[in-house]
Amino acid sequence: MEKIYNLLFIVFVITLFIYIWKKLNIRNFWKKPIKPFPASWRKILFENVIFYNNLNPEEKQQFEFKVHEFLINCIITGVETEVNEYDRVLVAASAIIPIFAFPNWQYFNLKEVLLYPNLFNEEFNTNGEKRSIAGMVGTGYMEGKMILSKQALHHGFRNESDKKNTAIHEFVHLIDKADGNIDGIPAFLLEKQYTIPWIDLIQKKIEEIYEGQSDINPYGATNKTEFFAVISEYFFERPKLLNQKHPKLYTLLEEIFNQKMAKKQKKSSSLEINRNDPCPCGSGKKYKHCCGKI
Repeated sequence: MEKIYNLLFIVFVITLFIYIWKKLNIRNFWKKPIKPFPASWRKILFENVIFYNNLNPEEKQQFEFKVHEFLINCIITGVETEVNEYDRVLVAASAIIPIFAFPNWQYFNLKEVLLYPNLFNEEFNTNGEKRSIAGMVGTGYMEGKMILSKQALHHGFRNESDKKNTAIHEFVHLIDKADGNIDGIPAFLLEKQYTIPWIDLIQKKIEEIYEGQSDINPYGATNKTEFFAVISEYFFERPKLLNQKHPKLYTLLEEIFNQKMAKKQKKSSSLEINRNDPCPCGSGKKYKHCCGKI
């Protein structure tokens, strides 16, 4: 009997060792950018990502580094559609916006983003009936994958007033999932003393949605998981309005994401770079003589 217990103990130790080794091995293989951030990517950020435009020069460099890091560690694959620089940079920006205040954060639970041309259904079909899904975090055989509608991805950055951004929504689900459970309680980001107030406030806000007394997307009333993702979209898209309409909710989201979005967001629209404009990299040169040099 003692031999059996010893054998079981040895198996347990070996299994634990393999598990820890895999975790460490994954971290060791998270690649870091070694080349300069492409000027064409910077132009895409400058012209399309309001969050980026509201950062100071040092923060912009940090954001670019994280975008670059994400793109060399995560595959973005087009399904029935082509994927270009614009698509890839917007996907990466969506990933970095919610975790920007956590420089060591890496999406170890994501290997590939599948980009579909438009909405899809539960069978992942982009044609036929019941195509209402714009984004999804994979489970089961789809573990480690995310599916995004290219149409919804683009819309999330073009529309500044609808409080919605599908890609950010799905990356918030991944953040929620990082502790092993998708439950609307991001344990890695939410300090314990805020957990109960957060749960109580979620329940109250969901009830307000059901009663028709809320401007929060009704989809947030589905469950705590969807509420967290929906309200995170609101937080990053319309922070000042969220602070005005739901101050307690806004304050807790500040604690979760460690970002004071209402103070940060000053520029309300994306910008277009003309060749004679100052270069967005902050060099002081004209764009045509710097990042826009052909």
